Amino acid sequence: QVQLVESGGGLVQAGGSLRLSCAASGTIFSINAMGWYRQAPGKQREWVASIGSSISTNYADSVKGRFTISRDYAKNMVYLQMNSLKPEDTAVYYCKGEISIRRYSNLVDYWGQGTQVTVSS
Repeated sequence: QVQLVESGGGLVQAGGSLRLSCAASGTIFSINAMGWYRQAPGKQREWVASIGSSISTNYADSVKGRFTISRDYAKNMVYLQMNSLKPEDTAVYYCKGEISIRRYSNLVDYWGQGTQVTVSS
């Protein structure tokens, strides 16, 4: 049983910052890549950022230069620092982890419940 729980969402003015956190817990053998996605009302869920097992990072063009993804391996946590926020960043943000629950098991995508980020203009 694996759980990912996001926190840190809220209401912020345009130009402000928020830091999202995601904690993975439960029966975890290993975690490969982790990432953040977001979904605005009436829109498809989109990929925002990812960080691999080698701590390499990738970002969607829409957030590049403004968002930073990082992780704490010891705590099984991933973070998303969001700066220079824009109203178009408003969405529910979801954490994803590629997780195996035992040795030699397949990596499976696990998702958090989401945390709301609202950016006012």
